[in-house]
Amino acid sequence: MDRRPAYNHWRRIHRLWKIKMAKTTIISLGGSIIFPDKIDIAFLKKFREIITAQIKKGSRFAIYAGGGKLARDCQTAVSEIVGYEQESMDCIGIEATYLNALLLRIIFKKYAEDKIIQNPTEKINLKKPILLCSGWKPGWSTDYDAVLLAKNLGVNTLINITNVDYVYNKNPRKYKNAKPLNEITWKGFRKLVGNKWAPGLNMPFDPVAAKEAEKSKLRVIIIGNNLHNLGNLLNGKKFKGTVIR
Repeated sequence: MDRRPAYNHWRRIHRLWKIKMAKTTIISLGGSIIFPDKIDIAFLKKFREIITAQIKKGSRFAIYAGGGKLARDCQTAVSEIVGYEQESMDCIGIEATYLNALLLRIIFKKYAEDKIIQNPTEKINLKKPILLCSGWKPGWSTDYDAVLLAKNLGVNTLINITNVDYVYNKNPRKYKNAKPLNEITWKGFRKLVGNKWAPGLNMPFDPVAAKEAEKSKLRVIIIGNNLHNLGNLLNGKKFKGTVIR
């Protein structure tokens, strides 16, 4: 009697069970990291190595892609040709995040779900260890979407990779004496960033998303684009960055 079909069936169930039970990490990957002036191929190669190594240890990831310069250039062009209109700016940003998410899905093809998630509240049935996500609705940032996805998946920590290593007590581009913060409460963070978000807003974490994260008791870790530092964080070692809770 050939037992291979039954064996393969149980092996498949075991693989899906492992994926389901694996630790999930949500990463919000800033568009300015993927696409600063042009696509950062060196960064993406190393990012792929680090994430793949974690998958082999049993981790799984949901990765949100920001829009970056691709979004900003398109938004600027539209604004200069036909004038600024909020919903149009949002729609361009959403499409830019989708294209960047598609780039990441192809880079992680072996490990990634075929579908790119746009609606972070929909029922998600994971079969592979990486889920790629993009923007969804006009007026919503990918940071906000990532917070909603964390609630949906029952994840309590979100890593936000951005173009600064820390949250500072004031804008480090304007003030030379700005101090990096290792830790800050949501109340303190929201005092720093205010309450409004707009397409292309350059802040370490969207103020509207911050309000939702505080309500959800979500921990957000802000780090820069140093991938050795990301590896340390994922491996439970000492890292540079700001923990908001």
